[in-house]
Amino acid sequence: MTQRVELATVMDRLAVDGLITEYAVTVDDGDWKAYRELFTADGRADYRSAGGIEGGAGEVTEWLARSMELFSVRQHLIVNRRVRFGVLEHDLGDTAQVQADYVNPMRFAGHNGGSTAPDFVCGGRYAFALVRTDDGWRLREVVVREKWRRTPDRQPATP
Repeated sequence: MTQRVELATVMDRLAVDGLITEYAVTVDDGDWKAYRELFTADGRADYRSAGGIEGGAGEVTEWLARSMELFSVRQHLIVNRRVRFGVLEHDLGDTAQVQADYVNPMRFAGHNGGSTAPDFVCGGRYAFALVRTDDGWRLREVVVREKWRRTPDRQPATP
């Protein structure tokens, strides 16, 4: 492998990592226009394992915007990112698969207690499918696999 190819791979990894970070930040900040723009025109998301919906990025964006109104504070921490590049139309590196774990503490809106602890915490694993477009890397698919959650009653619950 030449240095030029290695540099391109490093640049792609940085761009893919940046896109995954933007995904988390747009949800946490409630920037639904930016969230939608992270996806390809035919992009899809599947939040069913966390009690949500599966559908096109536009439909899921609208659902997330309504659902996240329940929480005044959101913080998605996405870690342990595994990136694998693939082939599309015979050009190396036009697709990527990312598997990443997440922990998501959130605070319910209107919480009147003195505690600053999150009211709701969940964790699991994302599967992201990305594709290189003329506008850079975009999400083609996001699948959430929730593994655990802790709810206000402090009893562990499973999805």
